[in-house]
Formats: sequence, C-alpha cells, structure tokens
Amino acid sequence: MMLDILSFINIPGIDLGGSDAPEDVGTTLQLFALLTILSLAPAILILMTSFARIIIVLSFVRTGLGTQSMPPNQVLVGLALFLTFFVMAPVFTEINETALQPYLSGEVSQEEALDGALLPIKTFMAEHTREKDLALFFKYANLEKPDSISEIPLTSLVPAFAISELKTAFQIGFVIFIPFLIIDMVVASTLMAMGMMMLPPVMISLPFKILLFVLVDGWYLIIESLLVSF
Repeated sequence: MMLDILSFINIPGIDLGGSDAPEDVGTTLQLFALLTILSLAPAILILMTSFARIIIVLSFVRTGLGTQSMPPNQVLVGLALFLTFFVMAPVFTEINETALQPYLSGEVSQEEALDGALLPIKTFMAEHTREKDLALFFKYANLEKPDSISEIPLTSLVPAFAISELKTAFQIGFVIFIPFLIIDMVVASTLMAMGMMMLPPVMISLPFKILLFVLVDGWYLIIESLLVSF
C-alpha cells in the first residue's frame, strides 16, 4: 500500500523508486543534507549565535526578582530571539552579500558559498571566544595552532564559544543578583529584629525588588548591558 502511494509522488530530480543517474543521486543527497541542517537549526541558533548569553541573563533577572514565572518563558524566549536577530544582523547581512546572493546568481559554487557563509559566523564566534577555551579543545584534538580564523574547525570552535558564552552570562548574572540579594538580606534582618519570625521574608522583599527594578528602569539597563557586551 505504501509503495502504491509513493509511486504517485513525483518530486523533480528525485526518484523514490531508485535511479542510476548520478544527477538524481546527487540531488537526493543534497536534499538529505538540507533536511539534516534544518533538524540541527535549533542547536545552531543556540550555540552559534548570541542567543545563549541573552536567554541566560534574562533568566537570571527573573530568578533574582523572585517572580517565579513572570515574565513567562514565551516572553523571555521571544525577546531573546529578536535580540539575537538584532545582534546577529551584521553577520547575516554579510552572509547574504558574500555567499547567498552570489550562489543564487550562479557566480559561485555550492562549496564556495558554504565557505563564504561560515567565515562571518566563525569570525563572530572567534571574537567572543576566550583563547583558553579554544586551546582546551585544540589540545585534546591534537590540532596545531591555526594561522587564520577560517582554519579553525567548527568542532572545536562551537563548544569553545559555548562555554565562553556561559561564563560571560554567569558573570553578568552574578552582578544582577547583588542588589536583589542585598534587599533580601535587609528585609530578613529587619523582620528578625522585629520578632516576626513566621512571616516569610520573600513576601516583603518581592514588592521592594520590583519597585527598585522599575524605578531604575531595569529592563533598559539589562538590554543595554547585553548589547554593549557584544
């Protein structure tokens, strides 16, 4: 039954029943490669762009405020996505001008377009990767020091960039936590001095933390710090 259904499917350049033509085989392999890349798109977005740092810092802000699920995850992820597109806009523009458009116009081959698209991404990641992190993966892979960014393999650059982003995000998160921690300590000490042991300090400190965050225009300062960090 399934074979009868597949026999009615007609995809240009692809023969589901098998083909001996090299062109059809090449087209089929390209389709599988494209599907593989699309399946890895979430990992590419998270680990090869500014998304990880942004979403971690925004999560630290919510945790520091102690507002549980406010803002909701959907809001934080949506904001992180659009900030990522904003930060990565110059990289995407360069990829479009140096790789995508020349490939669509037939000026370069597929391999040349791929190399041209990887270079801006590698440059962005290399600029925000610590040498110590990159040297770690080069050491365990027994790789020699590259002469240029284009010679850095993605298998080493991507994890090095990821752990560098994690460290930077946690450093920013630590700074964000300090004023909230001070408010919690002051409120807890005040309640203990007043003998109000049974009153949870978070019930008193939460409004003060939200008030402080609003008065100093916290979201503006957080987003400004994120943009400046790139």
